[in-house]
Amino acid sequence: MGNQTKVTKFILLGLSSDPPMQIFLFLVLVVIYVITLVENVVIILVIRTDRHLHTPIYFFLSHLSFVTICYSSAIVLKMLVIFLDKNKTISTDGCLAQIFFILLPAGAEIFILSTMAYDHYAAICDPLRYVETMSKGICVLLVSGAWVIGFINTQLNTDFALRLHICGPNQISHFSCELPPLLHLSCTDTFTNQVVLLPSVVILGSSSFLFTLISYIHIIATILRICLVQGRRKAFSTCSSHLIVVGLWYLTGSFQYTKPSSVSSVALDEMFSIQYNILTPMLNPIIYSLKNKEVKSALGKILWTWKFLK
Repeated sequence: MGNQTKVTKFILLGLSSDPPMQIFLFLVLVVIYVITLVENVVIILVIRTDRHLHTPIYFFLSHLSFVTICYSSAIVLKMLVIFLDKNKTISTDGCLAQIFFILLPAGAEIFILSTMAYDHYAAICDPLRYVETMSKGICVLLVSGAWVIGFINTQLNTDFALRLHICGPNQISHFSCELPPLLHLSCTDTFTNQVVLLPSVVILGSSSFLFTLISYIHIIATILRICLVQGRRKAFSTCSSHLIVVGLWYLTGSFQYTKPSSVSSVALDEMFSIQYNILTPMLNPIIYSLKNKEVKSALGKILWTWKFLK
């Protein structure tokens, strides 16, 4: 290893090397990012301005939108820069920084989704104690805990990534810097990194998933005991948006990080990465707003007021 030169820059091969296709993809990504940004900012502003939405579930939803903005920005903005860069390069420090700012909101997001599941559980299974169970202090504590856990996991994986010795090749067959493809480029032993990465993904993901699953087992059992059909529909409607978002997150994200190498390919990795990293952040606000009458009503009032003042 003494005769090998340490890599200082990476080449992100991205989605295509064809110039016309790159222009097309650049424009598509700009549109998707703007839509994602506007959707989530609107949700945050609507929740903050409408006092009827000052409830725990919308408090969590506003933080979920903020996390989505952070996550999408960490990936898409650098992709847009790479499309404009003739050399398609990113420094090793820039690569590690992107990994940090991808893992941090991703780690926080899974636990915010779990807290939303717990909120549904408290509202449906124990409504008489809901105000006490989901007090403002507890909500702030749950969100803070999600960020702290995400930060610890991110810092741990980033610290071990800093110890990697990359000596070539310096090409990453991906459109962003992520830990799995970076480990393949290391000329030093990556066993420790894999020992840290895989358990952290599995433990954090599975613990969050089990917490969400247990919450929904109790929720479904409680809903099935409701005699009125209309009451059942209303209860299921309350949880449907969250279930769809959780399903999208776990199906694509879990496969992306835990799939065996035997089924791995560049095309398959890119397909799931696009779904997980680009499309899901855009779809989440649409799912919540289309399935949520309160959000649509609050947004309608704001638009009506703005039109009247104008």
